[in-house]
Amino acid sequence: MNLQDIIVEAEGGQQMLLNMGPQHPSTHGVIRFLVKADGEVISEAIPVVGYLHRGIEKIAESMPYAGFIPFTDRVDYLAAMFCNHAFVTAVEKLLGLEVPRRAEYLRVIADEMNRIASHLIAVGSMAMDIGAYTPFLHGIREREIINDLTEMLCGGRLTYNYMRIGGVSRDLPDGFLKRLKGFLDRFDPGFINEFNRLIGGNEILVRRCAHVATIGADEAMDMGLAGPNLRASGVSWDLRRDMPYSCYPDLEFDVPVGRGFRGSLGDSYDRFMVRILEMSQSARLLRQAIEKLPDGDIQAKAPRKIKPPAGESYGAVESARGELGFYLVSDGGETPLRLKIRTGSFSAMWAIHRKSAGCMLADLVVLLASADIVAPEIDR
Repeated sequence: MNLQDIIVEAEGGQQMLLNMGPQHPSTHGVIRFLVKADGEVISEAIPVVGYLHRGIEKIAESMPYAGFIPFTDRVDYLAAMFCNHAFVTAVEKLLGLEVPRRAEYLRVIADEMNRIASHLIAVGSMAMDIGAYTPFLHGIREREIINDLTEMLCGGRLTYNYMRIGGVSRDLPDGFLKRLKGFLDRFDPGFINEFNRLIGGNEILVRRCAHVATIGADEAMDMGLAGPNLRASGVSWDLRRDMPYSCYPDLEFDVPVGRGFRGSLGDSYDRFMVRILEMSQSARLLRQAIEKLPDGDIQAKAPRKIKPPAGESYGAVESARGELGFYLVSDGGETPLRLKIRTGSFSAMWAIHRKSAGCMLADLVVLLASADIVAPEIDR
């Protein structure tokens, strides 16, 4: 059914047809929902995407492999390190290039810092969308420290262009590890406990999130959910453990899953709590990476002109929003023949569409926030 048919159907019945977006502050980007509702009760919330489409996948076909790395930063502006990592991994598979161990550790350090920064925005903005502004400021405060560290590392605070085909662009600057250790010592468990006291057990947040938009394990897998949204439904799946890459096999960590913390398994509160727990695991990974960081090169000897042999590859990492994968096809030239990106936010839109039925209008804001979607991952 197209949009015009939906409008006609709604106007012919007893339902209101409402626009949420494309500039609504709670849509986490330029996204529009066409909402059919009977009073306060939603019968359907239909995602209307495309407002942020920039044709990044098509642009790749006319860009040298190394020249496309800055474009990947724009796929997820809250977790751009993962975009760098997934793309260069796909190219390295085509080239059969082995990355130095030190470079792999630096990639993991960059990734896990970025995961914490992204989750801080996710849980902080979720509280703000519900009506609590102060927790968001606490999250921004900690995120700014991570931004300072990434600026030391690569010069960027939001888009990084840090990963390179065969390694990373630069080594750790003087004083970096000391500052990172200082942040971790204060962040986990200090800040995480503080944040939970402030909002995690807040009665209003619990009542707004518990039992809201519950997604069971089978449903989550059927809808193709990934990352925290999948694990919150009780599915213990994490690419870092189950399809190991980089230096993650050298490190120990747990995979948090939902368990009905305050309501039912797979509800909006579980999605909130899984991200809180994942930040603690990222801090654990960072401490181990610091201790085990090997000496050596940060860049493999790659050819000056990157011309992978004809073939195809898939490079995937566990992003802050789940599996982020780059499917790459080469014809042996200096530019990709085809590129396709798999993102967690795109599949989450289907879940929002499915689970919005029966929700109150105010609950749609909670569902959106708990899914932690970013618009560029949807449109690309």
